[in-house]
Amino acid sequence: MSATPQDDKNLPDFGAALSEPSAGQMLRRRVFGHTGLVIGGTILLIIALMALLAPLIAPHDPYAHNLANRLVPPIWHDWFYDDPRATWTHIFGTDHQGRDYLSRIIYGARISLLIGFSAAIISGVIGCTLGLVAGYYGGRVDMVVNFIITTRLAMPVILVALAVVALMGSSLTIVVLVLGFLLWDQFAVVMRTLAMQMREFDFVTSAQALGCSPRYIIMREILPNVLNALLVVMTIEMANAILLEAALSFLGLGVQPPLPSWGLMLSQAKDEIFFDPWMITIPGLALLMLVLAINLIGDGLRDVTSPEGRS
Repeated sequence: MSATPQDDKNLPDFGAALSEPSAGQMLRRRVFGHTGLVIGGTILLIIALMALLAPLIAPHDPYAHNLANRLVPPIWHDWFYDDPRATWTHIFGTDHQGRDYLSRIIYGARISLLIGFSAAIISGVIGCTLGLVAGYYGGRVDMVVNFIITTRLAMPVILVALAVVALMGSSLTIVVLVLGFLLWDQFAVVMRTLAMQMREFDFVTSAQALGCSPRYIIMREILPNVLNALLVVMTIEMANAILLEAALSFLGLGVQPPLPSWGLMLSQAKDEIFFDPWMITIPGLALLMLVLAINLIGDGLRDVTSPEGRS
């Protein structure tokens, strides 16, 4: 028997099903179709690889002193000013102690990424815990957490960081801990607001009706649904931590010599700003590119993971 037109209408359209993109393909399209996210991710990947492969790609020891070669200009001084001191041996020149500037820039990426990521993780754990607990339980718990958040917001970060570092001493570990314990407020505010919204949803109410514990509901039902906002806040706070570390190092209360911190390099070069401005420009541009890349990634993640970006 031949199929009738009515029978053809009831048949599934396999061609349309095959042509419809999968969830993974749609995610890749959203990610690679976002210009800012691609640019930021590329820059951050380059800086991260530079930090990981520093012992292999650094042309010199970043801690090696050579006073005979101090303040050697970068290679472009030979191109534009015919400066015979500029050679390919030190592409970015040397500092006031004769240390290779390119090697210190490469190793400085390790310091900035380590401080930014570690401080964001510490502050994220503190802020997310307080925010989720306050948003889910409400009542007196929410009042106590709100008081803690308000107290933290009343304290200026840079002044408190300067005071704590001045009292406890400045080192890489102290800087990470201070920044981690001072940058959690944004996590707490965002997570509290989202948790208050999520606890009214049907899937949370259903879990409560089934007798699930509050810990299970917070960790298994609420937290997975706020991860996109958590990632965006983490990128913002990671960039803030990197800038605050640079500010503390510039003021002499952050990472201490001889560690190659970009903020410390800016501080050591401030006396040469009118005579050798490249000593300020190079670490300043490196810091700018890293913070810009992190902010572009955060902005891109917000757009890609939002309901409008998924449509």
